Amino acid sequence: MEKSPGKKLDDGNCPASEGKNEILEYGLRVFRPRHHKIRKLKRTHAASCHGFRLWPSSWLLMDFLDRQGLPKGARVMELGCGWGLAGIFCAKNNGAEVTSVDIDSEVFPYLQIHTQLNHVEVSTMHLGFDDLISGHLKGIDVMIGADICFLDSLADSLKRLICRALGVGVQFVAIADPGRSSFEKLSRQVVREMHGEVQDRSIQRPYPIEGQILKIGALRH
Repeated sequence: MEKSPGKKLDDGNCPASEGKNEILEYGLRVFRPRHHKIRKLKRTHAASCHGFRLWPSSWLLMDFLDRQGLPKGARVMELGCGWGLAGIFCAKNNGAEVTSVDIDSEVFPYLQIHTQLNHVEVSTMHLGFDDLISGHLKGIDVMIGADICFLDSLADSLKRLICRALGVGVQFVAIADPGRSSFEKLSRQVVREMHGEVQDRSIQRPYPIEGQILKIGALRH
């Protein structure tokens, strides 16, 4: 497990010269793919498992968590984190202790540049869904993910992972998706077998996005 650098100190202001290449929403600063720092990273770190960009469902998940509210200091695990924005959101806005997990270690430099930009710390783990055993999950309060169920095989892996997580005391799971068939497969199983719930969700910022949130369990504030 590794730590990315930074402290929780930020005024939320973007330099005027960088504004057009950044997004400032939900209390975060986010580099757009055309930002020169992202372009530079792409020359040396080629993410292979769809971690080469920030996927739209991350914004749906952040909006959901913003409205839902997290307990201060919650221990959060972000699955298939990619650039890690949902976890960074939890760390910055709720003082969460975040572990960001991805099967592709090449995404972590993109995550780290955003932890530095937003002045927070998160831990990283280089593991796939099936590699996360009970020992990794014990002590986690909240498990989140966005755009991580894009294959039927991932739906099966996520179902098993959610079962393991609930079994060791994870209180709440929330997964955002635009509504892929593989996500619908996962949702049907979780709703039927684990008393999960699916909510339609749409937002207008940073641009119009529609999708769904699968949630299981309840938060203890």
